[in-house]
Amino acid sequence: MRTNGHGLQSVYLTELPVAMAVALGRLIGPPADELVRGRLVGDFAVQPAGRARAELSDWEDHLERSILSSDDLSDTERAAVVTARRGQGVFRQNVMGIERACRVTGVDRAEHLVASHAKPWRDCVDASERLDGENGPMLTPTIDHLFDRGFISFEDDGRLLVSPRADTHALERMGVESRKRVDVGSFSEGQRRYLDVHREHVFLQVGV
Repeated sequence: MRTNGHGLQSVYLTELPVAMAVALGRLIGPPADELVRGRLVGDFAVQPAGRARAELSDWEDHLERSILSSDDLSDTERAAVVTARRGQGVFRQNVMGIERACRVTGVDRAEHLVASHAKPWRDCVDASERLDGENGPMLTPTIDHLFDRGFISFEDDGRLLVSPRADTHALERMGVESRKRVDVGSFSEGQRRYLDVHREHVFLQVGV
């Protein structure tokens, strides 16, 4: 739990047992190693964004089939993991239909981006909010961590907000300029509605 009473947005797999995570690692196997080593990344580099997203979707389908056929997980565990993966996958696709690059770093390679909720998953009133593509930007993992934990947020006009509780030296080493104004571009009306929730309930204020 956060100190301000709000849970982490990335709740999908964080509550799963370590044994399950290990089992999933075994399921992924050599293809994951190829991705890490850049063999599949090289393919993405010469393909259009739509093709890259399609291959990412194919890879998600492959993982789901592996999970469903695994003997290492119980029926309940398999159902829980597949449900979580499907939810994140749909949300990611919806966000990618709006956001093409990380707002802070400018990275535009799909395989290096995370769909991050502005209004936390646990606080959404229904599935439509949880899966709404306007409920958050695409961010690189490091920036997603800062956004998820409330160390950064965004004004409606695109100005980057840095929490007074953030370590500015650490932020700068992670690629966040904290000593001058950073403009990441304006947001849509729908995005601004969710960002208002993020600033109010996730962004870390003084003494919170």
